[in-house]
Amino acid sequence: MKKVATGIATGGSADASLATTAVNHALEKARLSSASAVLLFLTSEYAKDPSSAIKAAARAAGCTQVIGCSATGIFTEEEWVLDGAAAAAMVFGQSISLNTLAGQHSAGPLMTLAAPSAMNSTWLADSASRYGGVSGDATGYGPFSVWQNGKGATQGYCEVSFKTLQTAVAASHGLKLISAPAKISLAEDYDVLTIDTVSALGHLTSAWLNQDNAAYSSTEIPFHQLVAVYADSEQAIVDGQYHVATIIHPQDEHGAVTLSKQLHTTQWISWAVRDANKAQIDIVKTATQLGQQLNQDPIFGLLFSCLGRGPSYYDGSDQDLELIKTLFPGMPVIGFYGNGEIAPILDKNELLQYSAVLGLFAETQ
Repeated sequence: MKKVATGIATGGSADASLATTAVNHALEKARLSSASAVLLFLTSEYAKDPSSAIKAAARAAGCTQVIGCSATGIFTEEEWVLDGAAAAAMVFGQSISLNTLAGQHSAGPLMTLAAPSAMNSTWLADSASRYGGVSGDATGYGPFSVWQNGKGATQGYCEVSFKTLQTAVAASHGLKLISAPAKISLAEDYDVLTIDTVSALGHLTSAWLNQDNAAYSSTEIPFHQLVAVYADSEQAIVDGQYHVATIIHPQDEHGAVTLSKQLHTTQWISWAVRDANKAQIDIVKTATQLGQQLNQDPIFGLLFSCLGRGPSYYDGSDQDLELIKTLFPGMPVIGFYGNGEIAPILDKNELLQYSAVLGLFAETQ
């Protein structure tokens, strides 16, 4: 059995000793004296100068392969931390090899951690399948750090493959569709103009007014809670195999809706709303399907969750994490609450919002 375990430590300030404590706790749980590699996530208190904590983790683990980033909140299967300094570590035994690829892509998916400033279409759209999250603080504009090989990643992102392991990855959006799929009649650049010959804004307004709005006290349409989901066919949306675009601006004067992505005439679209109950159903479905893909019990999991999800979304309890723990009792899990999530959607890497990206890993059969 390949040895993997996590540790987490909290304190009053961003002290390197928290990284030491987290790694030592993980080593003890895994019954290891040293590790081949460490995933180290630190809260944003460390973002300006994480080097001492990274070095402390490397010394405690007896290895130089320390990979991770800073984030507003971090977690393991033991607990989550959103307010205050903390360090979370996952240690790997010598039988598990992590490869920092330095631009050379493997056949398997790449765990990708990125600073907001490093996000670009060049590497995101390349042939490698990617999953992971975006570092940052609560504003998305403050200090952030990404590291690999025990030091800061000068390019602003890192990419890692887990050699000799099976990997199953998927995103869970947690969206409730409020309209049936309909064909886009006219779209220009980032504006959807008409849907089924009706103005896009009229189509969205009708969808909102004709569904149950009991959870919303205001009569105004909560555009910040709504998104467009789209695909090349009606059936793809029905099957949940869709892309997601956020609403940037509803144009009252033209009846158009400006989205974060360019959609095209003849594509299919539905409107959807973020929904906590649907999110919990979706994370269970996603985790169950990933477990079935592996066809054996996973030995660890990685979870990259949006800052707009997690405890703040579920009234003080991270239900995504709790449900994963229920489905896979005793499985080590580590992750963070970030400023964006990365996942392959319909064979295309996408930067997501308000989603949870889950990766499960098992021994090669």
